[in-house]
Amino acid sequence: MFLVMRKRTALAVIATVLVLIAAVALVSAGAASEAVAAKRLVPVYSVATEENKVALTFDASWGAEKTTAIMDILEKYGFKGTFFLTGIWIDEYPELVKEINERGHLIGNHSDNHKHLSELDAAGIDSEIDVTASKIEALTGYKPTYFRAPFGEYDNKLINALDARGVQCIQWSADSLDWKGISAAEITENVVSKLDKGTIVLCHNNSEHITEALPLILLAIKNKGMSAVRLDELVYKEGYTIDASGKQIKNQ
Repeated sequence: MFLVMRKRTALAVIATVLVLIAAVALVSAGAASEAVAAKRLVPVYSVATEENKVALTFDASWGAEKTTAIMDILEKYGFKGTFFLTGIWIDEYPELVKEINERGHLIGNHSDNHKHLSELDAAGIDSEIDVTASKIEALTGYKPTYFRAPFGEYDNKLINALDARGVQCIQWSADSLDWKGISAAEITENVVSKLDKGTIVLCHNNSEHITEALPLILLAIKNKGMSAVRLDELVYKEGYTIDASGKQIKNQ
């Protein structure tokens, strides 16, 4: 009798341990599934390419006095740029929007009001994207397919909303920091030190010393045997992956 009871107790203990192991496995599997579902999405920071080209981008949220001069300088070197415009800027400078388009530069969406989009609900994000897209289309005849988040702030909610519209979220791999009011030499160094094939450069259309720095940057690009192109001449539209650093890689 005693031996039988000990065997039953042992079996009960083993059964309990097996149940606990199964429960832990289920919890771990669930956590892993949640981790995969919550995988952080990444915008395009740069592009893996063998071509000697980079993209210069200019964010426009306030001021416009230097915008035409920027285009003049780009075109003097035979280059094109991409201008990310906010809706409030478009409202104030519609003729400049038309000029940017007519001169062959690309226009991207920079939201309507330059808000912190992570603080908005889905409807608010939709409005920030769609209102500006419609304004650009009304003035140029096309809807932008590239979006840059205000302050460079993005999350899965934003990227998913853009993906649903066939719009790519674009960051940068070389930050000029021109908005800080630093000198033309400092702006140039910030960009040139990061120049490589597939680099996306961030500048602003009305920063204090951008028109002084830009010729120096473009000369450095030329001297490196590179060219500055529109984003749609650099970024892949399909058949690509984005690694953890934000580098866009063409599928083989």
